[in-house]
Amino acid sequence: MAAAKFRWPRAFSALQVRNYRIYVCSQLVANTGLWMQRIAQDWLIRELTGSATAVGITVACQFLPVLLFGMFGGLVADRFPKRKVLMITQSVAAALAILLGVLAVTGAVQAWHVFGIAIMLGFVTVVDNPTRQAFVSELVGHRHIRNAISLNSSVFQLGGLIGPAISGILIHAVGQGPSFMINGAACLLVVTLLGIMAVPDEISSTKSAEAYSIKEQFAEGLDYIRRTPEITWTIVLVAALALFGLNMPVILTAFATTEFSSGVGGYSLFNTLVAIGSLTGALLSARRSGGPRLRFLVSCLVGLGAALMLASVWHVEPLFCATLIGIGIVTMLFMTSANSLVQMTAPAAVRGRVMSVYLLVLLGCQAIGGPIVGSAIDHVGVRTTMLTCGAIVALVALIAGLGMARQSQLRLAVGRSTGRLAPVQIVHR
Repeated sequence: MAAAKFRWPRAFSALQVRNYRIYVCSQLVANTGLWMQRIAQDWLIRELTGSATAVGITVACQFLPVLLFGMFGGLVADRFPKRKVLMITQSVAAALAILLGVLAVTGAVQAWHVFGIAIMLGFVTVVDNPTRQAFVSELVGHRHIRNAISLNSSVFQLGGLIGPAISGILIHAVGQGPSFMINGAACLLVVTLLGIMAVPDEISSTKSAEAYSIKEQFAEGLDYIRRTPEITWTIVLVAALALFGLNMPVILTAFATTEFSSGVGGYSLFNTLVAIGSLTGALLSARRSGGPRLRFLVSCLVGLGAALMLASVWHVEPLFCATLIGIGIVTMLFMTSANSLVQMTAPAAVRGRVMSVYLLVLLGCQAIGGPIVGSAIDHVGVRTTMLTCGAIVALVALIAGLGMARQSQLRLAVGRSTGRLAPVQIVHR
């Protein structure tokens, strides 16, 4: 009752829900550990192989299972108690992180170890991500979905500020192993906090109609996406972003080693700056009123493409760093708006399956894009690769925007009055 009397500001309105407050606390620790593992993993594979392509392959290994089996995760999210599913996935993730930490600390780690554990983490992600998305929606209800998604992104990026800095210090001092160990402990903390949540059965266990076969339930989710233009176009834009705009770890490792020669410290700094921008974008998104719109997604993606092209031409490190903040801002504005649009559009009965397709495209396209971007860096250089990625992202966004306008049957009407052109109007047929 005391908590209910406190009125949270609009930017933090989802925190009125007690279970969500517990969840956010767990995610802050978990995301800090996850970012530590990401930095350590990328730098470890770079040291073991000396290849940007190998970094991209590591990204692909982690996301390839999502590309192949992503919809199964959505089916699990719709059929089983979400809290119990998350406790299992986080326990497995903790075991894998600790295993990689032991291998790194003992000096026995090899590149194939990193690839193998990345693949196993990918299978965890297949189930964990759609379940997590649907679980948050159920915790806060439709009224707070948008704000909760923005706060989740803020927490993730706040971890991105803390994690890379800690990981960079640890790598310099004692190597990559402790970063993996800390992430394992963070996953176990998530399991503990999920266990103490007071979640009623009707919230934690949304069941699909078990009379339908698995094939029919898959078809139901895909048919809903096909019949809903808002979700279809959002997924198209997310695919472009994931293929060519979300491969910053591959690009930034190359900049840190070949362009600015700043080493692991520079790589940690670059990731921290992107996280600062992303945190800013998430907080801006939390304060935005009104529902997300497709035209806003198109504008963000065009802005991201322009920022990537601009960053590729800077030879002065401070200017490059400043642009990374802008990249983080527009990327997070796009991501939170896209996620909100999908979740607010999809009904609860199919939300797990719809989110699994959304995440399949988001993470699966990163699996495809990582090796492509890494190979391009090895063959034509990181600057040319980054410039090309930015141009493709912006071009796809513009083409998609024209496609949306055409699908909505919009046309330009130009009238003549007393020999002068009248104002241009957008007319809906």
